Amino acid sequence: MFKATKKLNNGVAVPQLALGTWLIDDTQAAEIICSAIRLGYRHIDTAQAYENERGVGEGLRLSGIKREQMFVTSKVAAEIKSYEEAAASIDESLRISGLDYMDLMIIHCPQPWSEYNKSAYRYEKENREVWSALEEAYAAGKVRAIGVSNFNEHDLENLWATAHVKPMVNQVHCHIGNTPLRLIDFCEQREMLMEAYSPVAHGEALKNERLARMAEKYGVSIAQLCIRYCLQLGMIALPKTTNPEHLRQNADVNFEISDDDMMCLKQM
Repeated sequence: MFKATKKLNNGVAVPQLALGTWLIDDTQAAEIICSAIRLGYRHIDTAQAYENERGVGEGLRLSGIKREQMFVTSKVAAEIKSYEEAAASIDESLRISGLDYMDLMIIHCPQPWSEYNKSAYRYEKENREVWSALEEAYAAGKVRAIGVSNFNEHDLENLWATAHVKPMVNQVHCHIGNTPLRLIDFCEQREMLMEAYSPVAHGEALKNERLARMAEKYGVSIAQLCIRYCLQLGMIALPKTTNPEHLRQNADVNFEISDDDMMCLKQM
């Protein structure tokens, strides 16, 4: 089990390998989360939009592990763009999950999903309102850290200008063939930890012959190569699976990709 951690700018430690839960049905979530925890996973990523926060919380309780040994992330829905709605949604996430606090709460997207990267309007004022709700929840101890997801440089600068608590995390779509190196550098310079969702490119990477040859060289699966790539970029990796064997394989990434191969992968 890969057990490395990264530290946020407020000192909170984050397990670098997480289990993503997008598209995991609430009725299945508890069993899958429980299995993952027993394998050694200590970071679970959920969201209001996934509609499985209840099952995630149940899985934590069924596992028998102490709450303080786990790191749980959730996200304010992308369509919520006011202080009042955001504050209420955070309380609702805690109620639904049955958790006393979230370790990390983030804004899921700077725009509603129906407008994401289709509209020029970036919801600057509205995102600052949502951020104020996250800051308030952080001050109240409802969350241990706060951040964002899918934010570009402009979106981040907009928050940065007025934030009392600076964003600690930016969770983005990142995988071999789609590595936002400029954004990663931008965030690292501002002490924001980067997280990579869909590190296996929604399964498309598994069809790539070049990746298959490189994975064979290291004696690993393509999925393991993809996850390790994100980890070596210094990111939190968030692979998602419901397959028990893939759960185990995805956590078995204690190998090292050479500098030359990392450069090759960055340029794919």
